[in-house]
Amino acid sequence: MDIIMAVDFGDARTGLAVSDSAGMMAHGAGCIEGLGFKKMAAAVAEAAKSREVSLIVVGNPINMNGTEGPRSQKCRDFAAMVGELSGIPVEMQDERLTTVSAHRFLSDSGVSGKDHKKHVDELSATLILEAYMEKRKSQG
Repeated sequence: MDIIMAVDFGDARTGLAVSDSAGMMAHGAGCIEGLGFKKMAAAVAEAAKSREVSLIVVGNPINMNGTEGPRSQKCRDFAAMVGELSGIPVEMQDERLTTVSAHRFLSDSGVSGKDHKKHVDELSATLILEAYMEKRKSQG
């Protein structure tokens, strides 16, 4: 198997997570902060190349009713730019409720609310990657 990198794209911060080479475990790989759209895409592409990943999975914020809104399109545009810049295939993964789940996990783990911002994007990327790997495993 190859290494997969998941991305939780955000305007202020973008969380990253990577799999192990067996595709069994996902772990946080940091957060990129304070860049504009194009610079963020370039930074994510560079992170993927430096980690020698074979696939990038970008979270897709689909609405709860299953439709895709403006934010979903922005994530698709971001994913396309990352793919162009990195030369690595990019797929989208439904990320509904990952940020909510990440905040809940941090609260349950005793992390204070003011410290959530430091961890939530990286944890959200990890949850996106876990969901992607589970879907891939169930599809054979």
